[in-house]
Order: sequence, then C-alpha cells, then structure tokens
Amino acid sequence: MAADIAPRSEAAQTPAEAPARSTGSRLSRIPGWGRLGLGLILPALILALWQTLSSTGVFTFVQLPPPLAVVDAAIELIQRNDLWIHVAISVQRVLLGFVLGAVLGLLLGSLVGLSKLADLLVAPTIGAFRAVPSLAWVPLLLLWIGLGEDSKVTLIAIGAFFPVYTTLAASLRHVDTNLVEAARSFGYSGLRLLLTVQLPAVVPSIFSGLRLALAQAWLFLVAAELLGASMGLGFLLTDSQNNGRTDRLLLAIVLLAIFGKITDALLGYLERKAVARWAA
Repeated sequence: MAADIAPRSEAAQTPAEAPARSTGSRLSRIPGWGRLGLGLILPALILALWQTLSSTGVFTFVQLPPPLAVVDAAIELIQRNDLWIHVAISVQRVLLGFVLGAVLGLLLGSLVGLSKLADLLVAPTIGAFRAVPSLAWVPLLLLWIGLGEDSKVTLIAIGAFFPVYTTLAASLRHVDTNLVEAARSFGYSGLRLLLTVQLPAVVPSIFSGLRLALAQAWLFLVAAELLGASMGLGFLLTDSQNNGRTDRLLLAIVLLAIFGKITDALLGYLERKAVARWAA
C-alpha cells in the first residue's frame, strides 16, 4: 500500500512530465529584470504592429493614429495640466470604490460562507443582482444619489463587491473541517475562529477575489464617469469619441491599461507577502 501512494522518483516519471518540470524550474530561476523583459515582448510586438498598420495605409489616421500621435496628444494634455488631473481623479474613484466594495464583499462573503441560514436567505438574491449589467445601475444611481462623486464611487463599489463576495463565500465553505474542529477544541469560536483560522486558510482565494474586484473596478470606472463627470480617464475616453479625437481615445485606453496593471501589481505584491505569512 505504501508503495502505491509513495511519490514517483524522477526516473519513474513519464517523458512528458520530466521536461515540464525542468522547464518550470528554469523559468523560476529567471531574475526579476529578465521576467520584466519577457513581459515586455508582447507589448513591443503590439506597438510594432500598431505602427505598421497606421503607416502603411491599412487604417486612416482617424481610424488608427500612429503611436507618436498618441504621445503628442499626451504631451498636449500635460502642457494644459489636464492629463494628471484625469489620472488622479480616476485613480481616486477606483480606489475608493474598490475599498468600499471589497469590505462589503468580505463581510457578506464571510457571513454566507459560514452560515447555512445566511446562504439560503441571502445568496440567491445576491446571485441574481450579480447578473445586472453595470449600465443598468446608472439611471437608478442618478435618481437616488445624483451626479456627485458618491454615485460614481457607489457604481464602482458595486462592480468590486461581487468578485470578493463570490470567491470568499465559496472558499469558506470548503475550509478543512478537521482544521476547524481542532481550533474549536482549543476554545476558538466566532470572530476569533474566523480571523485566526478560517480566513488565513483561504488567503490565496481572498486575494484572487480582490484582484478580480480591482479589475472590475477599472471596468466600472468608464460607466461611472458617464454620471455627469467632467474629468477622469473614462470621461476623456467618451469625450474623445464624441469629438473624433481618436488619438486621445487611444491615450485613455493605454492609460487605463497601464494604471490597471500598476494597481494589480501592487495588490500582487501584498498577496505574496500575505501568502508567505499566513498560508505558507
């Protein structure tokens, strides 16, 4: 029996498994700058394709301005002191909405994941609201809250809430029952059990939900800035579309991608620290 469950040696592995393990081992030894270089290969290819398509007549200037035209549009907005205001306002809205939605997702996700009664009472309704498109909330938020910052942050929070709630609720239902019972035998219960045992057991899942929520927050930003916004990257995108400024429209898309990646990388750094401390 022991021989049946013992791990196979490298010599006993199939030919397909050995190369896969050696390739993964080599990739894991690549230094940080090397990984950054590999990650920049695809953006460089996209940039080269963009330049080719815009300079060979495949697309007109209005359809696809060359990369330098987008850079010129950025410089123009910087000289007018507008670009960083757009960026700062959008980042502020995303972070506020993300934090609000994530906190609510953690609270309700914990409740539903730990309580069968809450699961029966709450989960079906939340699951139904999860299917509502982001733009469907816009008229209601205009009626209930108005055109101020509160409505924009609320819409982003709605987008950030569901990934955290769904991931955490599902993860808590599958925490090792032996681990929970062992903690209870030592007197842990309620909030102490949740914070000390159950949440640390699902740290990777929590951060997966948080990263999905952050991506959703950036997606909902554009819809949020339809609510009477006069500044922000979402506003810059839609205003450029209305005015036929494709260069600024592409600039807004590039900036959304860049700052979305930056915030995701920061959250990924926190994830590595948290996993090393609580889930190692």
